[in-house]
Amino acid sequence: MNSFTIQNSTLQDVPNIFRLYEIATAFQKAKSQCHWPVFEKQLIETELNELRQWKLTQQGQTACVWATTFDDPKIWEERNNDPAVYIHRIATDPVFRGQNLVSKIIDWSKTYAAANGKKYVRLDTVGENQGLIDYYTKCGFDFLGLRQLKDTEGLPAHYQNATVSLFQIEL
Repeated sequence: MNSFTIQNSTLQDVPNIFRLYEIATAFQKAKSQCHWPVFEKQLIETELNELRQWKLTQQGQTACVWATTFDDPKIWEERNNDPAVYIHRIATDPVFRGQNLVSKIIDWSKTYAAANGKKYVRLDTVGENQGLIDYYTKCGFDFLGLRQLKDTEGLPAHYQNATVSLFQIEL
């Protein structure tokens, strides 16, 4: 079996990152879920410059991408004070679906969090999507419940007037 590699994405990856976001958004729309907006290129470039945009590759092909941050106050409010790494926008190339890539990201994120002095790995999804709730809990996350976002200024459009499902793994 071929192994996967996780590393920071680069500016050369931007077209592929947007391609994967487009595929993920189309999938979300087909499932009648809240879907991602078109993200600003500057958002992605900022994440790249801050080394917070990641890719999982196999034999030079990007299987999936995601972003991380150590700060997410608009979504996590008072819990943002906890030492955590937050995962955002996991987008998988359909060629690699079904290969438990989220589990690989979670394993990596636990090591990454510990190496950065963090106690939690967290993520959120917009809305109450039972399929995703079941999936992320199967992957090891605790489902913390739903939260109506209060202050969404500066967040991507899909967070406006949104309720989010919150998940975490305690290290």
